[in-house]
Amino acid sequence: MVVSRSQNLFRATLTYATLIFFCFFCLFPFLWMLDTALKPAAEVMSDRPSFLIAAPTLENFESILFDSDFAIYFRNSLIVAIASTLLTLTVSVFSSYALSRWGRYAVAKAVGGALLVSQMIPGVLLLVPLYVLMQRLGLLSTYWALILVYCTFMIPLVTFMLKGFFDGVPFELEEAAEMDGCSRVGFIWRILLPLSAPGVLATSAFAFIAAWNEFMFGYVLINDDGHRTLTPGIMLFRGSHQTNWGLLMAASVLAVVPVAIAFVYLQRFLVEGLSAGAVKG
Repeated sequence: MVVSRSQNLFRATLTYATLIFFCFFCLFPFLWMLDTALKPAAEVMSDRPSFLIAAPTLENFESILFDSDFAIYFRNSLIVAIASTLLTLTVSVFSSYALSRWGRYAVAKAVGGALLVSQMIPGVLLLVPLYVLMQRLGLLSTYWALILVYCTFMIPLVTFMLKGFFDGVPFELEEAAEMDGCSRVGFIWRILLPLSAPGVLATSAFAFIAAWNEFMFGYVLINDDGHRTLTPGIMLFRGSHQTNWGLLMAASVLAVVPVAIAFVYLQRFLVEGLSAGAVKG
């Protein structure tokens, strides 16, 4: 079937117009958040909201950075997210390797089924039991409370994600490594992980973002500002009688920007890793 040039042009125009519309639709909340953060209080509370800013200001960002505990919240989120991601990867690499290589055994099937069932339980149902457990362990208002809870929810999911990548590594490669005197741990570290690098990077980014954005457990398990993470900390800018929307939006922008920049930088590896896992699975 011969397609004319005008038809090709129409289809291309329609395609790009649709993409631009959905792109703007997805970016609109962030753009409005940034716009509000740059407005003075009088414009924020105006009864005629507009994207145009009559008098742009950085006062909201200055107040967040220098007159609040935002830096402490940011540091705490960074510590908790990095620690939980590293611990999740450490456990998940070995558990996914075991499920990949010995998945035919009954014990491995039982463990895999238990991990799968654990993903069907909503986190809110475990809030009270986990709170009581952390209280008895003396871990309330500590980094370890959040790290252990985040790992509890992320390890099953990351294990199944990594198993898809490890299944694609030929078993003959492991046998050849063993013949050369390489141990199982050496094979995982020197061969398996480098071959599955896109998948490991994709799953680690997924675990980091999940820990960075989590709100419920961070709000319940942490009761002091010294250990409070970023997402519950931002909520404190919302008062009981009045909300300073400029400060709230400025804090939200500062919380989103680092993750967004990292995602843009790692996007190629994330797409490669997720698509490879989908094909191998």
